Amino acid sequence: MMIRWQRAALILLCATLQAQTAYLGFDRNTYPGDNNLKSLRQTFSYSGYWLNNPPGENTNTWAGHRAALESAGFGFLVLFNGRLYAELQSASDASKLGQSDGRAAAAAARREGFPTPTIIFLDQEQGGRMLPEQRAYIYAWVDGVTAAGFRAGIYCSGIPNKDDDNVITAEDIRQHAADRQIAYWLINDACPPAPGCAFPQHPPSPTQSGVRFAKVWQFAQSPQRKDVAAHCSNYSRDGECYAPKIPATQKLHVDVNTANSPDPSHGRTR
Repeated sequence: MMIRWQRAALILLCATLQAQTAYLGFDRNTYPGDNNLKSLRQTFSYSGYWLNNPPGENTNTWAGHRAALESAGFGFLVLFNGRLYAELQSASDASKLGQSDGRAAAAAARREGFPTPTIIFLDQEQGGRMLPEQRAYIYAWVDGVTAAGFRAGIYCSGIPNKDDDNVITAEDIRQHAADRQIAYWLINDACPPAPGCAFPQHPPSPTQSGVRFAKVWQFAQSPQRKDVAAHCSNYSRDGECYAPKIPATQKLHVDVNTANSPDPSHGRTR
């Protein structure tokens, strides 16, 4: 009886430890270069991957590099840059744009070789409580991606917005999502709970971001956001968060994430 009890306890302990395992990943607007993948893989299990032009960029340098990243052993965080509020004229217009952009995201994922049902994350840069036009766009985009055979996720704020009754964007989006299945990738680079520009051997769980349903947590941004992350440590003097094991002369800055999977988008083909 004692041996049977000990075995059951050991199985439970192993299952608990497996559930608590987290993995580091990075994302950045510019592709880091094939020559840096081996060094980056020593620290990171997965990489962000843009399907269209990242915020503020006129080109997408990630296009065509999926195979190189997978060959280097990376999993993926697949991203699509969404619309800002100023681009949404009305809820009806936003819904049409969302459907169109959702189809465009799915088409881009197919071109890049991502299998269905890879999770595509919509980049929602603006935080606080979502306005009707923003909600119409987001949910139409989610529906468009889902209808195309992919899974939908969203990258958004997990920080209470002091100017908006402390609403957390992720919770606001989830509350109004009806029965839509959405994966949440949160940004919360305030310290605490964030560890700053750090690359821990045992990364924190995404739920330690302060949002219990988070699947991915971005806990460091580059450059350091002075209005949010002023109390965070380990950033370089110039405010950037540089990837380890890369020559300092390259100044290869990254945003740092933790996830409960080494392939959070499930974008690998093997």
